Amino acid sequence: MRIDKYLWSTRYYKTRNIATEACKKGHIRINEQVVKPSREVYPLDKVVVRKNQINYEFTVLDIPESRVGAKLVDIYRKDTTPKEAFEHNELLKFSKDYYRKKGTGRPTKKDRRDIDGYLDEEAE
Repeated sequence: MRIDKYLWSTRYYKTRNIATEACKKGHIRINEQVVKPSREVYPLDKVVVRKNQINYEFTVLDIPESRVGAKLVDIYRKDTTPKEAFEHNELLKFSKDYYRKKGTGRPTKKDRRDIDGYLDEEAE
């Protein structure tokens, strides 16, 4: 089975076209080699998928006939993604929440309340 079709059928991507684009951009590696969408995938291949700044790693166990349900995906692949990949993504999420560049427009409602609270504390 083609790698783009495999990624679509095991629900890594919503459409086959998105899976094909990911292959063309070099986000998919099989056995440490960047692959084209037409590359055949076989059992025991090690696949790395870069998606949402996380490198998902898995081993192909079997080839599905067609797209499978979410509960049946683990029959066809063994997930070997390290926990550190997800922890790094959580840290990025927290760092973006509190950081706002200067000059990015009007303050949000929350920013305005924080400013008012700060000014009220100084006046007292």
